Amino acid sequence: MRVLVATGLYPPEIGGPATYAALLEDKLASRGITPVVLPFRGVRAYPRGIRHLKYFWTVFRAAQHADVVLALDPFSVGVPARLAALLRRKPFVIKIVGDYAWEQARQQFGFEGTLESFQDARVRLVPTIMRVVERVVARTAHAVVVPSEYLAGIIRLWGVMPSRLSVVYNGVSIADVGSRDIIRGMLHFSGRLIISVGRLVPWKGFEAVIRVFARLRKKDESLTLFIVGSGPQSDALERLAKRHGVSRSVIFAGAVDHEALLRYIKASDVFVLNSSYEGFSHLLLETMAVGTPIVTTRVGGNPELIQHAVNGFLIEPNDVRALAEKIQLILEDAPLRARMKEAGEATVRSFTDDRAVDGMAAVLRAVCA
Repeated sequence: MRVLVATGLYPPEIGGPATYAALLEDKLASRGITPVVLPFRGVRAYPRGIRHLKYFWTVFRAAQHADVVLALDPFSVGVPARLAALLRRKPFVIKIVGDYAWEQARQQFGFEGTLESFQDARVRLVPTIMRVVERVVARTAHAVVVPSEYLAGIIRLWGVMPSRLSVVYNGVSIADVGSRDIIRGMLHFSGRLIISVGRLVPWKGFEAVIRVFARLRKKDESLTLFIVGSGPQSDALERLAKRHGVSRSVIFAGAVDHEALLRYIKASDVFVLNSSYEGFSHLLLETMAVGTPIVTTRVGGNPELIQHAVNGFLIEPNDVRALAEKIQLILEDAPLRARMKEAGEATVRSFTDDRAVDGMAAVLRAVCA
């Protein structure tokens, strides 16, 4: 059995689709499925529209020799891959980890609502078209795979038949990144470190993290905030740190490679994810795997990973008081940190790469049966 994998990102590019495509390439063969990965980067240099046509042609030619086509997003590679599979009369499977139309509406078209409210909201023409397109791609797929029950609920609102929808949790597999003390010494970190990671966009809630950090640092000048990621809010966040008088103690690292990111997380005392949306945060799994306590939000797929006060704390998005309290509690309570570390490591043992690949392999076999 041969599966054609259409992916928007592929190593050495960084991101969830890149990691997942490499995982399938590495592990599907041992399950009797031969993966053929087609990265979008081969056409990315062309103008928009032309590159999608060229990518369609690439997928169309390769699909002739495939038993099934798998796309790792519903838009950039999902649209050309769906069309190619249709014309080749091949089964089509799509993995959906978020709502591209909503993200674009938030970033570029002035929409300020949640993912849930976006599903039936009146929005501008371009995000409306995007919403229609991704829903058509999903509804016409032979199977849709999502990484959380939360996202399954969203995708059902798109009109996808429940019988075609499968929840397959992502897995995590991390090599030992070294001793925390040794990493801190290598990175010249002293004092206590709070880390927050993600794309610098409004729904990740970095503004509140900076405000909370400024409040905490008035009590403890040894604190440093490490923000990892890039995005359209970068300049605004740096200005915010300056206005609060903490620009020298907030480090904006930009985008870093995966190994470096894991070292930064392990070197930290607290990991903060203050987002108002998460379909399924692979970062939470990785953070538990390296043993760093977590404060995150009670949204999306987060409660499927985090049990409040056991392997992390759950708060409401942008609740400045609760965020400050939970960070302070973790910083001051060593036994609590140890208990959360142990509970997090136990959680991670249920989310393995092999289990994730087995789940996808079962879906691929089912559509080809």
